[in-house]
Parts: sequence; structure tokens; C-alpha cells
Amino acid sequence: MKDYYVYIMTNQYNNVMYIGITNDLKRRVYEHKTGYFEGFTKKYNVHKLVYVENCHEVTDAIKREKQLKSWRREKKNALVEAENPDWKEIET
Repeated sequence: MKDYYVYIMTNQYNNVMYIGITNDLKRRVYEHKTGYFEGFTKKYNVHKLVYVENCHEVTDAIKREKQLKSWRREKKNALVEAENPDWKEIET
């Protein structure tokens, strides 16, 4: 069984948020941190992992990612703060 991760990353000021899914969290965080791909996270320096959820099915991960992306920022902040009140970087 393969695990999938729904994750939230932010910048150093915690004012930009990125939500994604992956089956290899360590690799994906590395890609964000190094700017491996052009796009949102590179443009806005989104390098800090602050929240992770584990899912056993890719369909569950996709569903959860879409759900989180639909939330207002206040609700996303509350989700992060429930697990990581100081918005400290999570090591992978």
C-alpha cells in the first residue's frame, strides 16, 4: 500500500499558502525548496512545510486537497495552528 500526503507550505512570513499532494513528501519538499519547477511556489518563495496529512488512497488525497483549497484563508490558518501553533517548519 502506498501512502499519499496532503501538505501545506508557506513562505517565511506565513502570508502565502500552497496546498498540494504527493506520494513522496521528502522529494516534493526538496523540489519546492530548490525551485526545481517554475511556478507559484518558486515565484513566491514558498519553502516552509507547515502541515501534513497522510492518506492511504490517492482518491482520498485528491478529495482532501480540493476541500482544503476551497476553504477561506482563516479556516486554513486554523487547521495549521491546531497542529502547528507556531508555524514551525516540519522536517521531512
